Amino acid sequence: MHQPEDTRPSSIPWPPILLVAAVGGAIVLGRIYPLSWPGLDDWPAQAVGYGIGAAGLALVAWGIVTLHRAGTNVRPDRGADRLITEGAFRFRRNPIYMGDVLILLGLAQVTGNIWFAILAPPFAVALLLLAILPEERHLEARFGQAYLDYKARTRRWF
Repeated sequence: MHQPEDTRPSSIPWPPILLVAAVGGAIVLGRIYPLSWPGLDDWPAQAVGYGIGAAGLALVAWGIVTLHRAGTNVRPDRGADRLITEGAFRFRRNPIYMGDVLILLGLAQVTGNIWFAILAPPFAVALLLLAILPEERHLEARFGQAYLDYKARTRRWF
């Protein structure tokens, strides 16, 4: 008999829900309780913010393209068809989630809304608990030693 981890990591697609909640929360909090931006707001700081956000977008895109090219699904609430260890997944086990956090940090600098940066750590913890740990259980149940070997040689996302 199959365990739930064998078929899919979660019945809820937490990562996009959490990302929308973090972005929406930062926007709402920035309007109802604006905090002054503690950093610089000159063109070099803006360039850094755009760079961080662009790196996040690139990482997300690279991860999604890698999954599509491998012929597996992208949705976090669906089971993995195959173990992907190339492309963005060669360097980190969770490149898409890492990219999401970078996008939040880039948005903080670019918009001057510190709430994006404040919400990035709780977003990361929620991703870990609601998405990454269930995905790891799923991948271990589905791919066994091959996943354990990949896990041993490839860092999570931080």
